[in-house]
Amino acid sequence: MTRDIIHFSHGNGFPAGVYRKMLGALADEYDVRAIDRIGHDPRYPVTPGWRYLRNELVDTLVRQYHGEPVWLVGHSLGGFLSLMAALKAPQCVRGVVMIDSPIVTPGWRTQMLRLGLLTGLYERLSPAGVTKRRRDRWPDWEAAWQHFVGKPAFARWDPDVLRDYIDCGTSPTGEGAARRLAFAREIEYRIYLTLPPLLAVRAMRGVPVPVGFLAGTESRELRQAGIGATRRIVGTHLRYVHGTHLFPMERPLETAAAVRDMLAELRGEHRRPLAA
Repeated sequence: MTRDIIHFSHGNGFPAGVYRKMLGALADEYDVRAIDRIGHDPRYPVTPGWRYLRNELVDTLVRQYHGEPVWLVGHSLGGFLSLMAALKAPQCVRGVVMIDSPIVTPGWRTQMLRLGLLTGLYERLSPAGVTKRRRDRWPDWEAAWQHFVGKPAFARWDPDVLRDYIDCGTSPTGEGAARRLAFAREIEYRIYLTLPPLLAVRAMRGVPVPVGFLAGTESRELRQAGIGATRRIVGTHLRYVHGTHLFPMERPLETAAAVRDMLAELRGEHRRPLAA
């Protein structure tokens, strides 16, 4: 029996291999595939609104699956791009599961986001500023492990996921045992500064495929964006998983179970027409 396909899209700065434990837990039921590093193909540069990043995903769906609709699952950046792909090419998509990819609620939040992007304030308040200064090279695997394992931001991560981050989130430099970040800092930085602030307006008119949302109970990003627009887009398909914005790294097996449950829920939904 042919398994349904999940096409997974990763969060900003985290290659798909970092999610190996979560995705592996889905592989017994689904054929799981992914783009390893979104934004690193020069044919799809990072530009305001992520148009080409969306196109990278859509073109991958068309090329790999030849018109067969597949499930899109994405964390953070990947969730946004999955939603954008569903709006652009709904014929390629069965449904979308967004993992803590909160749509900024229209109103004062979107105005503040646009102002922050224009003035540079967003860079100072978001991870973008930290990204630019982040260390990106280590003499060997063990040095990279010791660097990350002692950081508070990684303290809650599942140890297997942290190992996968060293294995897949860093790569050999070709100079002895030295390693560097696999996801280029400059690309990660530009992605943070080119958010699509008007995505909510488009999505709230209606998405022609079912959409579900998994939220972190302690997600700062969700608190900042608000939940109103997301609720309007996903309807009743909203569930919480214990953890921060990075709960797929903190609780990969629980996240996989939540994704599986949400896909089962969405499977009963019918495609719906866009609102006028």
